[in-house]
Amino acid sequence: MARIALRRYRRTKIIATLGPASSTPEIIERLYRAGADVFRLNFSHGSHEDHAARLATIRAVEEKLGRPIGVLADVQGPKLRVGKFGAGRVTLAAGQRFRLDLSPTPGDARRVQLPHPEIIEAARIGTTLLLDDGKLRLRVVHARAGDHLETEVVHGGALSDRKGVNVPDVALPIPALTEKDRADLDFILPLGIEYVGLSFVQRPEDVEEAKTIAAGRALIMVKMEKPQAVENLDAILALTDCVMVARGDLGVELPTEDVPLVQKRLVRAARRLGKPVVVATQMLESMITAPSPTRAEASDVATAVFDGADCVMLSAETAAGQYPIEAVDIMSRIVARVEDDPHWRASTDAARPEPERSSADAISAAARQVAYTIGAEAIATFTQTGSTTLRVARERPDCPILGLSTSLTTARRLACVWGVHPLVVEEVHSMTEMVRRATRAAIAEGFARAGQEIVVTAGVPFGTPGTTNALRVAAVK
Repeated sequence: MARIALRRYRRTKIIATLGPASSTPEIIERLYRAGADVFRLNFSHGSHEDHAARLATIRAVEEKLGRPIGVLADVQGPKLRVGKFGAGRVTLAAGQRFRLDLSPTPGDARRVQLPHPEIIEAARIGTTLLLDDGKLRLRVVHARAGDHLETEVVHGGALSDRKGVNVPDVALPIPALTEKDRADLDFILPLGIEYVGLSFVQRPEDVEEAKTIAAGRALIMVKMEKPQAVENLDAILALTDCVMVARGDLGVELPTEDVPLVQKRLVRAARRLGKPVVVATQMLESMITAPSPTRAEASDVATAVFDGADCVMLSAETAAGQYPIEAVDIMSRIVARVEDDPHWRASTDAARPEPERSSADAISAAARQVAYTIGAEAIATFTQTGSTTLRVARERPDCPILGLSTSLTTARRLACVWGVHPLVVEEVHSMTEMVRRATRAAIAEGFARAGQEIVVTAGVPFGTPGTTNALRVAAVK
């Protein structure tokens, strides 16, 4: 397939969510050209047929443009909700008593169904329940195991049918994957996607279960949106492939003032391990209905870039908003402007983690240093699984990274990795051939011209995963 010339002049990647406002071939292609690197399919909405059609369109655009495009299938996870009310809506006043029970009888201002016996079983006196994205707050004053909860309304307001319930201070004995999620994965994994977004993770076992189901067909991207996940951060990060700072539910379950600090902690932890990290939710929220973002939203995107995120994500802005193309375009421009600032480079260098004691990290650190010293135009990495490229990206070099792979799947998976320009290339069998292929790619993609230099890294023997052990400086001819 022919490949269009499309060099990204920024390192931080963009994920765009598809939905009713962005499902046609024309819009998806325009989103990609405007700056989207990965497309998100949100399984909280839409049918299997909808998602299959969008995936087919993405692959058609990929074929047309000749560029690897990543796809994230974001499964819904366990959605906890109250039942229905006889009048459809009630108003709860601060200080009143309100009962949550298992009865399906329509509720009123005194009680409503809570069809989740796990919550009733796990709650204790003093447990906090947040309803409707935290707009209402209840405190358990009496817990009768397996039957009902008596609560006192701390913060009241209007409550309507099927509003969500969050339980921030209790680890609930429920898996991260529901039957719906399993059915969604059974449907989408055989079609070929790059990442599975795992919602409402609480413990390492949740990640292990998802990885067993994926069975190598997709990478697992854990969504950090529960306090319990933050508490188990190290164990969860050790198992997952990627991380998303999902600030929506995280902002409901944590005190608002804690969210920016948790965001920075999560980004730092993922960077230390060299695992891609995404900052998501409400980044350009006003652009759902407005053609430009607020100044605060622009600063929010800039903060994520300064923190060192691999990706920033758009949700409803591109899925259902009135200005999806404009949202991607302005996000791309904000990112590029930040990365052009000398303070950004200084903070990026200052936050660089120490290399781990391995040949792969030693070569990657050396590649960055050599590229900086000689003023190389790019670092070309040959990789079978993506690990070589990930280690170089962890170094956050000054120059772009060419992620060269014989595997289209690997190239697609590198679409969310900081600074990486993924390409599919033919197999190489010698260092000389590898250097020739790398320099030709650098010229073709607009990263270098004759007389300039690039740095090349790979594993020898070729085609053996996890053996990054070779570095070469190559003159472009």
